[in-house]
Amino acid sequence: MKPIKPNHLKNFITLFVFFFSLNSLMGQGTLSGVVTGDDGEPMIGVSVYVKGTTTGTSTDLDGKYSLKVPAGNQTIAYSYVGFSTYEMSMVVEEGISYTQDIALGTNDLSLSEVVVTGSFSGRSQKESPMSITLLNARQLQQLSSNSQADILRTIPGITAEGGGGEVATNVFVRGMPSGGQYQFTPLQVDGLPVLSTFGLNSSAHDVYFRNDLGLRNLEFVRGGSSTLFGAGSVAGIVNYTSITGSANMDNKVQLEWANGGRLKTDFLSSGPINDNLFYAFSGMYRYDDGPLETGLPTRGYQVRGNLKKLFNDGNSSFTVYGQLIDDNVQFYLPYPLANDNGQRERPTGNDGETIYTMLTGQAKDFSFDTPFGRFKSPIGEGVTTKGGYAMASLKHAFGNDWQLSAKAKAASYDHWFNLFLDGDGTHNVPETQASYLTDRGLPSNAILTYADNGATLGNNDLLFQNRILDRQRPMEELVGETYITKSIGSHNISIGTFAANTKAQDNNWISNFVGDFSSASRMVNIAYTDTSGVDQVFSTDGFISGNQTSNRYHESSKIAFFAGDEIQLDNLSIDVGLRWERANGIISRETGVGSNTFQKGTVSTDGFAVALAGLYKVNTSMNLYANFSRGYFFPQLRSVSFSTPGNPQSYEPESVLQGELGAKYGTNKLAATAALFFVSLDDRRNVDFINDPNNPGNVIEEVKIQSTRTVGAEITVNYNVTKGLNLYGNFTFQDHEFTKVEGNEEQVGNKLRRQPNVMGMAGVSYENSGFDANLSSNFMGKKFANDGNTVELDGFNIVRLDAGYTIGLGKAGESVRLGVSVFNLLDAAGVTEGSPRQGDAQTGSSEFFVGRPILPRRLFIRASFNF
Repeated sequence: MKPIKPNHLKNFITLFVFFFSLNSLMGQGTLSGVVTGDDGEPMIGVSVYVKGTTTGTSTDLDGKYSLKVPAGNQTIAYSYVGFSTYEMSMVVEEGISYTQDIALGTNDLSLSEVVVTGSFSGRSQKESPMSITLLNARQLQQLSSNSQADILRTIPGITAEGGGGEVATNVFVRGMPSGGQYQFTPLQVDGLPVLSTFGLNSSAHDVYFRNDLGLRNLEFVRGGSSTLFGAGSVAGIVNYTSITGSANMDNKVQLEWANGGRLKTDFLSSGPINDNLFYAFSGMYRYDDGPLETGLPTRGYQVRGNLKKLFNDGNSSFTVYGQLIDDNVQFYLPYPLANDNGQRERPTGNDGETIYTMLTGQAKDFSFDTPFGRFKSPIGEGVTTKGGYAMASLKHAFGNDWQLSAKAKAASYDHWFNLFLDGDGTHNVPETQASYLTDRGLPSNAILTYADNGATLGNNDLLFQNRILDRQRPMEELVGETYITKSIGSHNISIGTFAANTKAQDNNWISNFVGDFSSASRMVNIAYTDTSGVDQVFSTDGFISGNQTSNRYHESSKIAFFAGDEIQLDNLSIDVGLRWERANGIISRETGVGSNTFQKGTVSTDGFAVALAGLYKVNTSMNLYANFSRGYFFPQLRSVSFSTPGNPQSYEPESVLQGELGAKYGTNKLAATAALFFVSLDDRRNVDFINDPNNPGNVIEEVKIQSTRTVGAEITVNYNVTKGLNLYGNFTFQDHEFTKVEGNEEQVGNKLRRQPNVMGMAGVSYENSGFDANLSSNFMGKKFANDGNTVELDGFNIVRLDAGYTIGLGKAGESVRLGVSVFNLLDAAGVTEGSPRQGDAQTGSSEFFVGRPILPRRLFIRASFNF
């Protein structure tokens, strides 16, 4: 394709601008004043503009602004990310100067908080023709307990599973088929994806990032023009925005203790360095024996920060961001649960105690020979991430309402995802000693002893054979996004580009061991004398065998171009946008580790997205909106097989259609939204990690071609009963089904696995005279464990409580909050999933059912200092 020359591009933009409108001339008055927050401190960078025009400015370092306003009846808007937009009407006379000081607040329910995700310009929730959920810093701190799932499951339309622990949250959105993780919902921080390509391996994006006190808010945007941005969202964007420094010093330190041996410290410090340079640094350190005690403690830290420079009289800003992480956590997979006529509960072990996990510190020192030398399992470290990123963001407001936004990021991580699997791949449940020996061809007089003390197993002690899967997954990425915006009359026109290059390895080792059936399983030695009278050893300190199973490298390069127009008429807003993207992939896989024979190839394809959205303002409280998008999803590179050596199979984008019709209502007392939605996904290459039927003990990736359809409804409500007392909740109904399943046509019409038809949340919050409390309940309805719909999992509730009391210390603004938080207050034991490795072969009628329960009740005590 012949490139567009710069002068041609300039002419194109000029013509594009000319056809939309002509600027008119009129008399003007002057409006000036100071904008402060609800704490009385001046706010820097607040947008002040005349609605329906291109006239606007921003507040300076002292919160001051001055604006030329066209004569006549005008509406002036004041907006800032995370704060309620304030609007006032005024009659402006030519040549007259006016003064108006404004205080922006964050405590009303009018849906007027400004959001920046999925839009070329900051708009309020109410004025965006998309479904949007916004969580502020206070809410994020209240919800954070074990993982991203604790936060995301409060958002309508999202099914979030966090039973695995602190990372690798499984996220499902509006009935779109996936194995979980963030396949259709990129996780972003400060406007750029944590990882721009999914499917180079199966690590979830949240392994590279931890929440801390330095987050201003979370925005989750789905539908409409959100498909045009960043990595190409398809189902929505999860974007965290960091706190950046301002003229006001802000320091926070939070100390946290939790049962199960957790100690954590968080900090935030932000403020001015000089008149035009600001800083913000945050981070955390954590030590944890839990949330499930395994004898495998975890520890780690993360430090993040940014420096922001303002110049050109406040028309330009340059911000540098950075992250350094060195952290490890344990990951909990499904394990055998007691199954009493479908009542699946945590089982009782050989020691008479309830089993919460099959992870064990006694299995952390195994080693074995591979073609590349001796390998020692790092399973004791669990999921480890070391590395970080450096990111830069440049924003500039030119004259004549031109604006430039450019971001670039470089990231590099040394990452291992080490985990205990859910059985040996054949039996997968506890066995009597006699059946264990018989099934493996061992003599009945074999000697079974505990490795830790040499004692003989009791006659009724059960055995459980399991596997360790160690996965080395280093990753590095370069990513950038640039766009220019021009306001012309009622139009806000943007043109931009996105580019990314991502490299990742996927090297796997698997080992087999045998232990007893109990929490923190004890390793078992098995020895016998064969028919020739020779002594034989089947397991040593529980270890049976090990080997390396894969040596893979995948690389993805993407470049995209997008354009959009946000049209603002009197009572009508219209968004129009399109995106074109080219994706190239490099694949290298060794066929038989150490064989020096490889499957190598390249693939490439392109896709396009079109988005159309509209919003009609019925009155000052009610807006109606609709959106439609045709998007795409590039197949995961790990899903691509080879037809013949050197010839990968076809590589075509998966097509996604989405539509939504909704209403938004917001006043100071009540905020409510309602939406009907439709999602259709065609020819999805779904990748499952299953037990290898031809090589027991190993695991393989299985690819299925599937198409799906979902229709549903979402409702959210937040009502201020009286000062300080709020009731809130949301409800989602989604009717999803397979419309195509290659190789399993009988599954057409089945429900998608692990996604309920009904889910919701209800809660109450109270705040008065230093005391605050929040009580909420998340409900997940019944769902199926597999695509065959042969196993149904019951619904469950997760109840959370957070309460605290704030005490003033010393100077004004200095305080400490003493708080308590309880996750899973009622200690529910609902099962979030079955065994993905068993897939459609899993049944629900045997004595044991391999499943993953939600994490048990956990108590957190916190002391948060502000100064």
